[in-house]
Amino acid sequence: MERSWASSEAARRTMQGNRRRDTSPELAIRRLVHAAGFRYRVDFRLAPELRTRADLVFTRSRIAVFIDGCFWHSCPAHGTRPKSNAEYWSPKLARNVQRDRETDAALEALGWQVLRFWEHEDPMLVACQIGDAVRRANRS
Repeated sequence: MERSWASSEAARRTMQGNRRRDTSPELAIRRLVHAAGFRYRVDFRLAPELRTRADLVFTRSRIAVFIDGCFWHSCPAHGTRPKSNAEYWSPKLARNVQRDRETDAALEALGWQVLRFWEHEDPMLVACQIGDAVRRANRS
């Protein structure tokens, strides 16, 4: 029998309950960006050859925004390493970070500007930075 990635049934339920989209930080940022008059696509695949989906996408401006979770993307300030089942989690989290860098490079090669923010960042500041980037891109 294959061993589960979860260290316990409770851990398994918690991890399965995590959302891929529409997280609280993402929704807070989206509300502010929308209220500022910007329109965007949500959870949008930018290129058929890429597996990734950006959280907010400004197609005309070619800007892809990712709101990265501190745990899943190994935030230097808030990322934690699980003590249980560490032999599973350490390589998985390292691969997530590596995949983020590969995604950034691939999107930039396709002409996209990539903006990444941490879930703990102030939504108002993030929304302002996104708005500034979109305005700059639309002027050029």
